[in-house]
Amino acid sequence: MQDLSWKQISSRYIIKDTWATIRADTCLRQDGKIIEPYYVYEFPDWVSAFAITKEGKVIVERQFRYALNQTHFEMPGGCVDKEDATLQDAIARELLEETGYAFESYEYLGSSSCNPSTNTNLMHFYLAKGGEQIAEQHFDEGEELEVYLMEIDEVIELVKTNQIIQSMHQELITKALLKLGRMKYV
Repeated sequence: MQDLSWKQISSRYIIKDTWATIRADTCLRQDGKIIEPYYVYEFPDWVSAFAITKEGKVIVERQFRYALNQTHFEMPGGCVDKEDATLQDAIARELLEETGYAFESYEYLGSSSCNPSTNTNLMHFYLAKGGEQIAEQHFDEGEELEVYLMEIDEVIELVKTNQIIQSMHQELITKALLKLGRMKYV
């Protein structure tokens, strides 16, 4: 197989802020062609969960997303913080903060990149089971959401009717349904 990797010749930051870190790289391809600028968006890794309560309900959130100027349903999750020792610690923290629920078990379902051509991070997926509400919600600055408890069939209907539009959350739901035996590859 041909080596298709690029070599970074130089890099400079365009913006470096909490929620936006963008750099412009100069790259050398294997064929000798220089690509400049090549913009790279640096983000921390993300975590998200298909979270099921002890009663068998799936936790779904409803949020307004400013960039699209739309409100949609999503799965709970968020950024991996520097203080999180593991990815599982990150999803447990996010679930507790956003929903007030703690879970008996977490199963890692894999990861995905929303855009590997420009973004540096991955979304890590979990199946969380045995959830019980033990606290009130504790939002980050600027965070506002509603929590819903739904049947699995209701979550599937949200995907079918385009009420969950976040592509990585759609992938999480697919992975969780496969793991739970509610969906099969044909």
